[in-house]
Amino acid sequence: MRPSARISTVLAGLTLAAGAVVFAGPTAHANMQQCEQAVAQAKMQVSDAVKQACYEGQIGNQTSCSASLVQAGISNDVAAKACRVAPK
Repeated sequence: MRPSARISTVLAGLTLAAGAVVFAGPTAHANMQQCEQAVAQAKMQVSDAVKQACYEGQIGNQTSCSASLVQAGISNDVAAKACRVAPK
């Protein structure tokens, strides 16, 4: 194998390996508890519906999180704040 071909093969392999590390790297840990705490701090009850909504926020479905919290009787402002902290 020619040296130039060997170098390009090595570089291609390194690029693929680096891409795999980035792709398979650890995901951000979502925190459902912070979402629930935001609701509790607003003097609202943390019901099963709130927990389910916070779970939706945890997995990244912010629209469903907010809509479900509002449907559970949580104000828009508190719902927005709670869903914003859920995936962090």
